[in-house]
Amino acid sequence: MDVTAEQLLREHGIDGSAHRGKQLDADMLRQADLVLVMEKAHAARITRMAPEASGKVFLLGKWQDEQDIPDPYGQQRPAFEHVYKLIDHGVSRWLPYL
Repeated sequence: MDVTAEQLLREHGIDGSAHRGKQLDADMLRQADLVLVMEKAHAARITRMAPEASGKVFLLGKWQDEQDIPDPYGQQRPAFEHVYKLIDHGVSRWLPYL
């Protein structure tokens, strides 16, 4: 995880130290009930990879007018702070549906 992201999470009381990225595969998609993605392009790639998963793939920003949430990787801290707020808001908007 990016050092800035980990630091920002820690400041919000979230321990991200155990996070490990994984390459998404068709088996993971079959097992998932819901797949939340950050960008429309991610949803399109997943649909191409596993068309049968298309009905369970949604934008995290779905309830924010289908808003894409950009990847702040390689940018300065303000970009990470902005994205954190977008993610936090997206998660809160999804909670009533989970």
